[in-house]
Amino acid sequence: MTTRERRHHRAVRGTGDRRGRPAAPGRGMRVTNWAANYIDERTGMSGLVKELGRKIFPDHWSYMLGEVALYSFIVILLSGTFLTFFFQASMAETVYHGSYAPLEGIKMSSALSSTLHISFDVRGGLLLRQIHHWAALLFVASIGLHMLRIFFTGAFRKPREINWIVGFTLFVLAMAEGFTGYSLPDDLLSGNGLRIIYGMVEGVPVVGTWIDFLLFGGEFPGDAIVGRLYTLHILLLPAAVVAAIGIHLVLLVVNKHTQFAGPGRTEKNVVGVPIMPVFAAKAGGFFFIVFGVIAVVAATVTINPIWDYGPYDPSPISAGTQPDWYIGFADGALRLVPPGWEFMIGPYTVSLNILIPIIVLVMFLVVVGAYPFFEAWITGDQREHHMTDRPRNAPVRTAIGAAGVTFYAALWAAASSDILATHFKMSVEWVTHIIQFALIVGPFIAYFLAKRICLGLQKKDREIALHGFESGRIVRLPGGEYIEVHRQLSEYERWRLLTYDDYQPLMLRPNERGRITNAARLRARMSRWFFEDRIAPVTKGELEASHQHGGH
Repeated sequence: MTTRERRHHRAVRGTGDRRGRPAAPGRGMRVTNWAANYIDERTGMSGLVKELGRKIFPDHWSYMLGEVALYSFIVILLSGTFLTFFFQASMAETVYHGSYAPLEGIKMSSALSSTLHISFDVRGGLLLRQIHHWAALLFVASIGLHMLRIFFTGAFRKPREINWIVGFTLFVLAMAEGFTGYSLPDDLLSGNGLRIIYGMVEGVPVVGTWIDFLLFGGEFPGDAIVGRLYTLHILLLPAAVVAAIGIHLVLLVVNKHTQFAGPGRTEKNVVGVPIMPVFAAKAGGFFFIVFGVIAVVAATVTINPIWDYGPYDPSPISAGTQPDWYIGFADGALRLVPPGWEFMIGPYTVSLNILIPIIVLVMFLVVVGAYPFFEAWITGDQREHHMTDRPRNAPVRTAIGAAGVTFYAALWAAASSDILATHFKMSVEWVTHIIQFALIVGPFIAYFLAKRICLGLQKKDREIALHGFESGRIVRLPGGEYIEVHRQLSEYERWRLLTYDDYQPLMLRPNERGRITNAARLRARMSRWFFEDRIAPVTKGELEASHQHGGH
């Protein structure tokens, strides 16, 4: 054997010396093994890692929305840590002397001056600022879309009601985190937003003035609001968000993943890929894709150009100053209130134009958070659900979701009523009236249309399940009859169309004392409303008869 052959032989066998004996592990490998064994003997982490590694993760694309939220939050933490080294959370007045010439010599707060310094004088500062801002917008958007996916597929049902509350709390915390960060630069745009919040809180009877004094440290703009928002933004709210994410992931492991119906998929058998190593590798790559997309958008699309707005001053505020999109629904609610909704009680003014929007927004959020318990009470369903619904198979729930999205969209659009008026060359009063109509009547129209569309799709699925897909091929039978040949369904397609539960309205029954209470009557009426309009799924007898007819 030649020298080259011996080298090739050792390379193929993976040997470490000329005699073919295994090579001794390197020093780095020995240190790693020792550290792993040391930690495992004292914590028992290997069992937890092994158990988590065997967890199956469904591979449907819609589950990636939660991953986008998690990865964008990691980007927020990384970019935000960089920004904290340069930002000064102070309302102390200073004179700007920096690289941006148009603001040279302008009086402004230290917060705005340090933000301009980050944008123009710190290497990579503007890119990191925009990455931070775009990641925050994506974080809120992905949580909202993730919640919509969970709602429309019924993934919030038992045993996941608590996880829905945790996710909803995370969404509210994300909005609060975004608003506090958006308000830190103390520029014209953020100052306008803070002034709106100040007025809303001030409009609350009795306690509003005291809450404003606590937050702002005096009359607006006060001298403490930026420092207090900074503490909330980098300390309290991130800690609450991390805690909510941790609880959410723990409940996700405990309750297992939901999944869509399909061959081999049952309430107890999750079909997908294990976390280790398949999903972990895919998740790592997906994280860098999300990070890369955010970085590309931040490098090419300007967001929140504070140098154009300048320091806060009430006099130059004009049309076009909108908050970030996720806070727009609150601003829009204020704009849609008709004029003259104030009255006096003695020397005090009661501002219904502020109280009514606050009450409506709080009620809307409460309804969203409590919906799983509301549906469980109506349906009386106490079973565990690990299979998700197709939205068309739950027409009333889908219609309720469509109505809620329409209600939110009307409030959101109202925040840009001035932009809509100037863009479409309409009076702002007409734009306001149109959005008011959409806010009140739009949810009812959306409910009716969504429910009718769901029922129509159910009828279509029923026909396809019984007769298959139309092939367009016409055949003449020996008796002279012409028929169209239908393509039969695959196993997966049949599962997708036929695997769903058919619920019946609750029966009105007396209680233990033999009485029918008003609550029982209301529950029975609500149950009939929820389940009355439905398309019965295809039975086994109908399916067999259809196959016999098709074979004949």
